[in-house]
Order: sequence, then C-alpha cells, then structure tokens
Amino acid sequence: MDLSRRRFLQAAALTAAAAGTTAACGGSSGSSGSKDGKDLTLWYWGGALSDKVVAEAKTHFSSQVKLTTNSIGGDFKQKLTTTLAAGAAVPDITGIKGEDIASFLPNGNRFLDLNDLGFKKLSSQYLDWKTKLAQTTDGKQIGFPIDIGPTALYYRADLFDKAGLPSDPAKVAAATKTWDDYFALGAELKKALPGTYLLNNIGTVFNIAVGQGTKRFIDENNHFIGDQDHIRAAWDLSVRPYQLGLDGKINDNTHNAALSKGTLTTELGAAWHALDIEQAAPNTKGKWHVSPNPGGPANQGGSYLALPKQCRNPEEAFKIISWILSPANDARGFTDAAIFPACPAAYTTPAMTGPDAFFGGQKIIEVFGPAAEAIPVSYEAPADAAVMAPYLTELTNIEAKGKKPDDAWKDAVSQAKQIGQRQGVS
Repeated sequence: MDLSRRRFLQAAALTAAAAGTTAACGGSSGSSGSKDGKDLTLWYWGGALSDKVVAEAKTHFSSQVKLTTNSIGGDFKQKLTTTLAAGAAVPDITGIKGEDIASFLPNGNRFLDLNDLGFKKLSSQYLDWKTKLAQTTDGKQIGFPIDIGPTALYYRADLFDKAGLPSDPAKVAAATKTWDDYFALGAELKKALPGTYLLNNIGTVFNIAVGQGTKRFIDENNHFIGDQDHIRAAWDLSVRPYQLGLDGKINDNTHNAALSKGTLTTELGAAWHALDIEQAAPNTKGKWHVSPNPGGPANQGGSYLALPKQCRNPEEAFKIISWILSPANDARGFTDAAIFPACPAAYTTPAMTGPDAFFGGQKIIEVFGPAAEAIPVSYEAPADAAVMAPYLTELTNIEAKGKKPDDAWKDAVSQAKQIGQRQGVS
C-alpha cells in the first residue's frame, strides 16, 4: 500500500469498519473545560488544515474564546465515532474526512445544521458538488468543505525526454487524453526505458476510473450496483496495465524508493499527492510536471469541518470555521500543505497561481483548477467505502498472487454483496 499523507487509495476503504479506541481529549460534558462557551476545542489530524492558519485563529478569536486544538493520531474516524456515541469529551469543532462523510450522514442528528448558523449565505463560494456530499437526505448541512482532491497525471519530464517523448505539459495532455492513449504512451516508455513502469499499482486506476463516472457501488435507493457494467468497465480498465506489463505492482513501503530512483515514470493522484511526491523524492525536484488525468478528472479525498451537537458555543464556533476556511486562508492551506481548496475564488490568489519549483516552475493550478470544477457528481452511499474494499483487495491478489482477473472479479462482487447486505444494502 502506498504511504501517502492521507493514505487514501486503499486505506480508506480497507479500514471502513475498523475498531479503535476513544480519544482522550475533548471539550463538552465530562471535560474539565469551561461550560459557558468561552473555551472551545478543535479536533483534526495532521495535514487536514494549515497549522499556521489554525495557530492564527487562536489569536484572532482570543478576545471571544480560548481555542484549544488537538491533532488526533491513529484512526480518526473511529475515535470520533466512539466519542460521539459516548456523548462525553466531544470536541466543539471536528474534522471529518471526505471518504468518511457518507457514513456519518445517517446519524446527522449528532451534528448541528450549519445552514442554521449562516452557511447558506456562504455556500455559493464553495463547489456545489462538494457541499452536497455533506448534506443529509432532509437537507441538513453537517459539513463545511475544507478541501477536495481533483486528480491529475504527475510525470517525470526528464524521463519522457530521455525516452524521446513529448514532455511539455500541453503536449503530454494531448498525448494522454484517453486511457488508451495513456497506456500506449506507457508501452513506449517501457520500450525506451527498460526496468521502468508507468504506474505503481492497478488499484490506483480502478479508484480513479470509478470516480470518473456518475455511479458507484450503491444507488440512491440503497441497491447494490457493484456488479453492473460501469464497475466492470472500471475493473477491466484497471487490469489492462497489468496485462500490458506496465504495472509496477507496488503496494508496500517500496513506493518512495521507486519514486526516488525513477522506477515509476508517472503517478496518478489527487492534488494533495503533490506533497507526497515531494516528501518521498526530494532529489527529483524540478523533474516532475503535471497534466490532466487521462479520461477526465475524478475526486479523491478532501475533508470537512463539523460542529457536534454538544458544541458549547455554535455561533462563535461557526465564525471560527468560516474564518479558517475563507478563500484567502484556503489558499494559504495549499501553500502550506498542498491542501487544495473547495473554494474556487482561492484559485486566482497569488498563493495558488505562482510557479511551483518542485514541478519545474509549472503553475499547477492551471491543471487542478479546471479539473476541480469538472468533477462528475455521483451519489456516495454510507456503505460505499466498505463495499469497495473487496475490489481493491482482489486487484492486489491479481498483482501479488497471479489470480485470474475473471476469478478475482467474481470473488470481489460476491464479497461486496455480502458486506453490503450486512450493512442493510439490498
């Protein structure tokens, strides 16, 4: 499995039902903090927000409240779920990961409706598709968008040059419009540069291919549709690079080394993955560029801030999250930690429009900005992540064990149906 800042591709699905322990910090009933709303607590995880902006929020609102922040390690979702269920030591403000938001919607009554606090007046500033993903069926808004994960193609321009292929972002975009184009380019790279691979693993392709569509594994009537043509097409597409010998079969801790050594010529990933590449392979600075995702954009990850119903001062808490996630501060989050804003107004700010030295001076917002606004809207059911997990596991079985793709498909569908049925999916 790739070691990334968000551990998104497989970890989100494979830990969808994982157990955990109760967090030991918080700020509602049962805590030692003030009950008059003068003390507020914020839970988030490393990389969820700009630490600099959060630190400034403490100062900015110090005359009204004392804001205490806790960066929670481990399984954030499980710790939050356990704490909410217990009803004690609940934070006043909490983050919710984008891949987890759907699972919280059936229990939306555990959170305040942000529309009652003023979100309706601000909602037009944020991408509509992202906002809707945090709405309950009766229209309650439980999440304030932090960021999104528009996908793109990261590629080693120097290796493209070495292989005699176009390396300019515009020319690469023209050469990789479709998945077929991308795989054909991969074959040329492998021929010119033996020992290199186009991509890390086929689960990456499957995840993005599903996200490029308007349907996923469960429909809005809570029916399982993971055996239908749209999922089978994503499956067949993801198997192709394995069959073509373009798959690095990297599902472990060797990923960073492959990036540093140039074994991987391209990476498919969200905007936040830029920081993963930079941290994993600092020696490759200036050698990477970015172009649009083959076949169109998808979204991976991107999170929210929410106010549990135990929040001691909802009005002030809403002011705080509105300030942290304002367009200007959203843009700073991108500069500080590659947190890509859910607020399009931020895309034109100097913080986001400048050249990126790691990516050869390219203005990568010119790729990610249009992708963000073109992401297809799809329904994501509460059980979606859990139902998706067997597909990713079986794709890994193809790579690691040589399992026949058709057999792996049958097993993935069978297991997904069983998981769905246990979670009330018909």
